[in-house]
Amino acid sequence: MRPASSTTRRHARIVSVAAYHPVRSVGNAELIESYGLDSTDAWIRARTGIGARGLAGPHETLAHMGARAAERAVRRAGLEGGGIDCVLVATMSHLTGETSLAREIADRLHPAPRAALDVSAACAGFATGLELARCLVSGGVFGRVLLVGAERMSDIVEAADRTTSVIFGDGAGAVVVEAADEPGISAAAWGSDGAQGDLLSRAPGDPRNPPKGAEGPPYLRMRGPELYRWVMAHVPENAHQALRRAGITAGELDAFIPHQANDRMITGLAKALGLPPTVAVARDVVRRGNTSAASIPLAMEALLGERPELSGGLALLTGFGAGVAYAAQVVRLP
Repeated sequence: MRPASSTTRRHARIVSVAAYHPVRSVGNAELIESYGLDSTDAWIRARTGIGARGLAGPHETLAHMGARAAERAVRRAGLEGGGIDCVLVATMSHLTGETSLAREIADRLHPAPRAALDVSAACAGFATGLELARCLVSGGVFGRVLLVGAERMSDIVEAADRTTSVIFGDGAGAVVVEAADEPGISAAAWGSDGAQGDLLSRAPGDPRNPPKGAEGPPYLRMRGPELYRWVMAHVPENAHQALRRAGITAGELDAFIPHQANDRMITGLAKALGLPPTVAVARDVVRRGNTSAASIPLAMEALLGERPELSGGLALLTGFGAGVAYAAQVVRLP
């Protein structure tokens, strides 16, 4: 990536990535039986590519999963003794507003960073949070930022709704972003389209404690076919804009790590971007389901585990989802 044409001396890079997966992995057949769904393994695989997803147990709270991923990312960065100045957490499934999830996770680290902030951009949350982390580090506000994507999507989907219950899963991923002499994270291309906000939405409140007089619990609702068409019509151009901001072409990429919405969408986006066969495409959705704001770091960690030679290579990240919010950037993989 070419350096930014400005007098800024600092840049930012991702120095480590880590993941936390729920202990329980549930395959399609078990999910169908447990939820009493009118569906089949073949139907789910054909439409989403998903074969299994992680579902958090009672002890695997958002703070627990996020903190475990955070601790691993900090350890891999060689910072066990401290050095994290700020914690950012991207999530759409944090159900209580009294204390931010970022504060809860930060307080489980030793020493606990004083600055902590939640990022609310749904499935685009991690890419959006990464842009915030880049700005904070490259602007000299902080030396290191810990960015976590954490979701318990099983808390906000209705078991009987096969448009969501078969798709979403739980988990957490984290990266450490630090100052660098050369650019390791490009400026993001991001935005939102509020006119399409009802394609994926949730009424305010807690599904476990619906407001008095409500017609039903405020579960996540998705208009899947319409959302798919919106993504295919708009996200490729957003990704191309990110490539232009990084000063590279699709052919110079080593990897493509999109939000793990579903496998059909990932295939469609790779084709729309004209990615050559040399570019590795992350498909963690097949094993983990759609983990919203956690999906990109989980997919990054899995891809580097499978293809360690990609370390140091260039990857295009793109997130998109409820809002409708979207964000993309090019990074150098840790």
